[in-house]
Amino acid sequence: MEDIRKKLLELQDVKYKEFHSGLCPNVDKIIGVRVPQLKELAKQIVKEDYKEFLIHVKDEYYEELALHGLVIGYAKMSIEDTFDYLKKFVPKINSWAVCDVTCANLKITKKYRKEMWEFLETYIHSNKEYEIRFAVVMYLNYYLDDEYIAEILKRIDKVENKEYYVQMAIAWLISFAYIKQKDKTIKYLEKNHLDKFTQNKAIQKIRESYRVPKEEKEDLLKYKK
Repeated sequence: MEDIRKKLLELQDVKYKEFHSGLCPNVDKIIGVRVPQLKELAKQIVKEDYKEFLIHVKDEYYEELALHGLVIGYAKMSIEDTFDYLKKFVPKINSWAVCDVTCANLKITKKYRKEMWEFLETYIHSNKEYEIRFAVVMYLNYYLDDEYIAEILKRIDKVENKEYYVQMAIAWLISFAYIKQKDKTIKYLEKNHLDKFTQNKAIQKIRESYRVPKEEKEDLLKYKK
């Protein structure tokens, strides 16, 4: 881990540190390493000895925590082992950035969608901001299809947590759901239990999409709360 931290410090980009620190205001320790470089380092760790890394990993810096999540995603392991590592990792997530880069990299979900869907139920019913966001962003990445969309909308409708990064994740999910499952999403927007901020932010994000025709963008305004 000392060697890995040394490598991270060598990859430091001070200007990027300032930029990324502004995007993650609640994260104190950021070295300033760009995501593509973190991914390359994670791949290198997986090639060498990911099990040793995951035993001794330190999560003091943002980049170390991001590496932790990336390595779990890149490592070739069973779905059972993936769940075991995620159970230890997910409670440590402390920013939207670590959450989202981890979710995007958990490609094993494509092979074990049913198993991961069941695994995520614990987190969508959590009372912790980033555990809920983890579930929502996983839904967004892997489950917005005919098989799961109805249940996803039911699940997010029952989320009572009003933390900012939960609200933003749900709004983001709805905006993607509108593109992929428009009819079901419109029906959801007509009648749901979302708070005013989340509903309006979701509509804003949909209207910002270049994939949504102008006339639809105007029509969406009637769903604002």
